Amino acid sequence: MKKVLFALALCVSFSGMAQLVNVTSIDKVNIPENAASKVAAISPQGDYILMTTDHNQGLTKFDLSTGATEVITQARGAGFDAKISSDGQSIVYREKSENKNHLQQTAVKTKNIATGAEQQLVKPTRDLQGVAVEGNTAVAMNKGKMSKKALDNGKAQVSVPVLSTNNFKLYITRNGKTTEFMPAGNYRYIWASMSPDATKALFYCSGKGAYVCNIDGSGLKAFGDVQAPKWMGNDMIVGMTTTDNGEDFTSGEIVVLDLNGAKQVLTGNDVIALYPLPANGKIAFSTPTGEAYIINLK
Repeated sequence: MKKVLFALALCVSFSGMAQLVNVTSIDKVNIPENAASKVAAISPQGDYILMTTDHNQGLTKFDLSTGATEVITQARGAGFDAKISSDGQSIVYREKSENKNHLQQTAVKTKNIATGAEQQLVKPTRDLQGVAVEGNTAVAMNKGKMSKKALDNGKAQVSVPVLSTNNFKLYITRNGKTTEFMPAGNYRYIWASMSPDATKALFYCSGKGAYVCNIDGSGLKAFGDVQAPKWMGNDMIVGMTTTDNGEDFTSGEIVVLDLNGAKQVLTGNDVIALYPLPANGKIAFSTPTGEAYIINLK
C-alpha cells in the first residue's frame, strides 16, 4: 500500500505540468510516538529535521539516517521560523514569555547542538521583526535595528540585505539602514525571504499571492496563491496550494515553480501536504494529522 501511495503522488507530479525537478521518492518519516510532529526546519545538509508541536512549542532534532532524537529546547514559540546555521551545528530560535504586565514578548536564542552551549541574541522584546542566518552568523531585527552574533569561532558578518516584517509591512536592511520595502503595494506581507545569491526578494501578500522582485523593487513577478513560499536555489521556489473549510485544511499540494511561472505539482491528493522546507535535494513537509514526509529529488 505504501508503494501505491507514493506511485500515485509521483504520477500527479508529472501529469499535465512542466517537469522542473525529478522526484525519486516521497518517504514518510517514522517519528517516535508522543514526539512533536510538525517540521520546523531542515538542516542545510539535509541530514536532520527539527520537529515542533502544532503550537510551535519546543524543538526536537530528528536524525533522518538513524532516527535518533535530541531535545534542543522546550521554549514556547521555538518552532516558529527556526533557523539552522550553514554548517548545521547551531540552531537559532525564539522564546516567548510574558512581562510583568502579562504582555507577550519574544527573545532570540542560539544553541550549539554539539556542545549544548546557549547564547541570547536579543533579550525579551515586543518589537522583534525577524530572524535570519547568513552562513554561520545569526541576525535579528528589533525596532528596525540589527543584532548579529557569530555561531562559530569566526567573526559575525552580514554582507547581504535582510528582510523583516513589522505589523505586516515589509522592510529591507542594507548597510545598517532599514527602510520600508513594499514593491507589490499596500498589502499584508508575510513569508518573506532573500534568494541565496541575495539578488531577489520573495514574499507573500495576503489576498494576493506570492511575488518575486529584485532587491531594488523592480522586476515584480506574481505567482498566484502559492502559500508559505521558500527559495529552492536562486531560480525556483517551492510552496503549497491549499483549500480549507474555514477551520481546517481540506487539501494541500506541494508545488515548485521557476521564475518564468512554470509549475510542477509534487504531491497527490492522497495526503494533505503543508509547509514545504527545501534543502540539499530534499523537501520536508508536514500534514495536519501529525505526519512528516521527505520528498527526495534527483
